[in-house]
Parts: sequence; structure tokens; C-alpha cells
Amino acid sequence: MVVIVDKLNNRMLAWSTDWTALFGAERPLILEIGFGSGEYLLHLARTYPDANVIGVEVANRSLLKAEHKIERDGLTNIRAIHSTGETALHHLFSPASIWQIHINFPDPWFKADHHHRRLMQRDTLDAIASRLRSDGEFRLATDIHDYAEMVHDLLSATPGLTNLLPQAWAHEMPGRIVTKYEATARREGRDCYYFAYRRNDTPAPDVPLIKDVPMPHLVFASPMTLDEIAARFEPLQTSDGGINVHLMNAYVGDVTLLVETFVGEATISQHVALVIVWRRHPDQPEAGSSEYTIQLSMIGQPRPTEGIHRAVTLLADWVLSLHPQNRVLKQKVNTK
Repeated sequence: MVVIVDKLNNRMLAWSTDWTALFGAERPLILEIGFGSGEYLLHLARTYPDANVIGVEVANRSLLKAEHKIERDGLTNIRAIHSTGETALHHLFSPASIWQIHINFPDPWFKADHHHRRLMQRDTLDAIASRLRSDGEFRLATDIHDYAEMVHDLLSATPGLTNLLPQAWAHEMPGRIVTKYEATARREGRDCYYFAYRRNDTPAPDVPLIKDVPMPHLVFASPMTLDEIAARFEPLQTSDGGINVHLMNAYVGDVTLLVETFVGEATISQHVALVIVWRRHPDQPEAGSSEYTIQLSMIGQPRPTEGIHRAVTLLADWVLSLHPQNRVLKQKVNTK
């Protein structure tokens, strides 16, 4: 039997996702973060046929390989999703909803100025503890000793998780499939470090599910034309409260000015387009005045977040500063 696998990503799925509806069956949830070639992910689906297995990955090549293998093997209890682990944990899964979470050989980001990119951070581990159900398990493998020590320190400082091993980690894990990467590491003489923890009765950190916020929308009046606004454009950046916004480039059309925008937040990064759309007021409230709408373009399936609202506010503030007669007519923008 050939199963046609839907192409899924964190922007098209509901926040949070109704996994029972997606799989067509209510079953325990298993999550693998960063599944690479997909060997371990498929192993989980075969080992636990009565579970819904979800894999998240950011590499398109890995996603295509996994989707091909799922279709080839006719596995119906598995879904591959384009997403970072942080986005999946904070946006797709409700607290206490996951039975097992697996992370295999995450990128160690060796350079000191890249350590902030590591998956295993305090915030991520708090989210893992929050999302695991009462009997849930967390398993991690790495072939980097320094990374293993860092993980051990983080896990030791996580009261909601209990070590299932008699020591900090194990060098062998019975019943575990050996992936290609794992075999290469051993062949090249690198030790592997395996962690196994279970969710205990200690209350988990409060890591709320982050849902969509309302779509931002602002209307302003101006005597300026789109061409005049575009001619004044210069890149703008702001960073505050962990939200980074960069208005990068502007492209003008007949009735629309498109502003290429990057928004980086703790749990999701988006490369989107904000648009200023011209619409002359039918009653001509002032001679030579036009109305414009600033909104989020739906190119690329963007999601409205606090960072997107921040980006619309930044663009609006800049536009309003261009002419003394520019003024807001109405807005639905979170300005906090």
C-alpha cells in the first residue's frame, strides 16, 4: 500500500495542533526533534504502531527523504513536519500532551559565539518538561563529550525529570536502532552518550502554549504617493524584549509597496512581506489625500505573532514620520 504523505510545516498547522484529527486516531504522541535521514523516526513508527509519531526537521533534503520512505513503507502513524524544535514545542503541542520526546545527535555549535543556537538550552528543556505527560520520557544521544556534560548539567537542574539510568549517561542503549550517523561516529572512534529521563510528579515550569494573535492592520491617510514613500525607504532595525525586526528592502508596484521583512522571536523566525496598499478614499476627505493600508502579506504562509505586530508598528511609525499630514485613521495593532 502506498500512502500519500501531506507536506506539512509549522505555519500551516493550527497552534496548537489537533493531532487526533491529523492522524485520524487518538493515540499517544511521540516526537523526534531533528530526524536527519529519518531512520530513527521510522524505527519509532514501527516499534510503536499504536502511537502517533511526529518528526520535526528544518533541512529540506532530510524532509524529502523521510517523506519518500514513509510513502514507500506505507506507514500511516507517522508525519514529518518542517519546523524547528523550539517552534514545535511552543506552538504545536499543548502542555502534558507528549508521551516520548527523542533528540539524536543535535548540532553542538562548537564556536562560543554560536552557543546560543544550541537546541539544548534552559528554555528548551523547560518546554520539554512542560510538554511531557506524567509518564512521559525524554531521550537524547550525542557523540560530543562536552555537549554531554552540558546536557547532564541542564538535566540535573531540572526537577521535573528523573534519570532512569544508574549514572549520568550510558555508552550503550539496548533495543536502540543504530543510525548511519551513529555507526560513523563509532567507526571513527567517538564514544556515544545516551540519556534517558522520565517525567515525575514535580510541577513543570509554566511554559504556555503560544497561539496566533489577531492579524495586524493599520490605515493611514497621506498626501504622498507610493513612489514618493518608496523613494524615502531605508532599511530599519529594532531589537527589544527578545524580538528582532529588520525592514530590509522595498519594492513598489502600481498600487502596492512591498517591504521585505525579517522577524526573529524566541520560538519562531519568519521572513515575510509587509505591504502598504493604496486605496483612494471614495469621498476624498482632503484634496490630494489618499488612504493606505499597512498589513501582512500572506505570501509564504506567515503567522501573526507579537513580532509581526512589532514589525507593522515599526513600518507605520516610519511612514508617519515622512510627512506632517500623514495620520492614522484606524488600527488594530498590538503596540505593547
